[in-house]
Amino acid sequence: MKALTWQGTEKVSIEEVPDPVIQEPTDAIIKVTSTAICGSDLHLYKVLGPFLTPGDILGHEPMGIVEEVGSEAASRLKVGDRVVVPFNISCGHCWMCTHDLQSQCETTADHEQDKGAALFGYTSMYGAVPGGQAEYLRVPQAQFGPVVVPKEGPDELYLYLSDILPTAWQGVKYAEVGPGTTVAVIGLGPVGQLATRCARYLGAERVIGVDLVDERLAVARSHGVETIDLRAVDGEVYEAIREMTDGRGADCVVETVGMESHGNPIAATAITATGLLPGPLARAAFKTAGLDRLDALHTSLQSSRRGGIVSISGVYGGMADPMPMMAMFDRQLTLRMGQANVRRWTDELLGIIESDGDVFGLTDLATHRPSLEEAPAAYEMFQKKEDGCMKVVLKP
Repeated sequence: MKALTWQGTEKVSIEEVPDPVIQEPTDAIIKVTSTAICGSDLHLYKVLGPFLTPGDILGHEPMGIVEEVGSEAASRLKVGDRVVVPFNISCGHCWMCTHDLQSQCETTADHEQDKGAALFGYTSMYGAVPGGQAEYLRVPQAQFGPVVVPKEGPDELYLYLSDILPTAWQGVKYAEVGPGTTVAVIGLGPVGQLATRCARYLGAERVIGVDLVDERLAVARSHGVETIDLRAVDGEVYEAIREMTDGRGADCVVETVGMESHGNPIAATAITATGLLPGPLARAAFKTAGLDRLDALHTSLQSSRRGGIVSISGVYGGMADPMPMMAMFDRQLTLRMGQANVRRWTDELLGIIESDGDVFGLTDLATHRPSLEEAPAAYEMFQKKEDGCMKVVLKP
């Protein structure tokens, strides 16, 4: 089969690789019909190369048709089912899974490295499981993970249940968004866009979105979001938000940017340089140093009112990143964060889609739908934010 493989820093290619096969009775094999490029994939494209091996198959936002089912997954799945595959691989029966912490699944976690659940297509830190930017995908823990969706309707109505819709939903739920609240969403990429729409769906009185890309700001405004252009306020976002909220700040702040935020060229240089170190040195640096650009995170903390909640959905990689603990304590902030517990939210979200239709604007989110063979060019375009690119859905 054809698959998108990592070959080096900012270098990916389509290669012929062996078709996946059933390895465990809990496996299933799907024929991939749509598979998206996520902002987290850009971390692998440039930053997290030390944890990858040339030939690794990327991608963690796939859906498709079941082709084969292992004996222990046959009670849930059958050949021909249309399924979305969550990006984290969870068993459904361990302590963590039964407490709705599927991203911390004890069955698939790498206990030697003290990491959470295995992830599709996401480095040796998280299981080195082949990803879904391919024609076929082996799905471990298929007795629990895959979400069966209706056979009718466009793929993109359901595809984002794999990652970015549950991630956005968890972000606003963790921030305790509800009727009457003022919500600030820092970053208007795909997760940020969906977070603003989820916040509005949950009854937020005001939703404020922050970004510096014209197309992203325009899309947010078209969905009723008040916007702040980072460039227009010279980076002083928190002052603009306080001015909009009687000097207090937002009740709820959702940070959706992560390690590759703009605003700190020194940190950007450090991240790039670390990624170019020999593998063992680079891995050690990531595990012991503060290497993230923290502008989006610090902006989120500053933009919250006293006693507010900051929910962090963006991915960070440094182990010693500085945090303004004195200010956080003085302002009595609550922080919640972590990988999305996808299966905690998928039944609820699927129910909303089935009852309310495309209330989150899912079918209009993708700006580009290239073939799998065009994926290398799509990665570069997405990274550079060229051609108005916001979300890429590959079609194998």
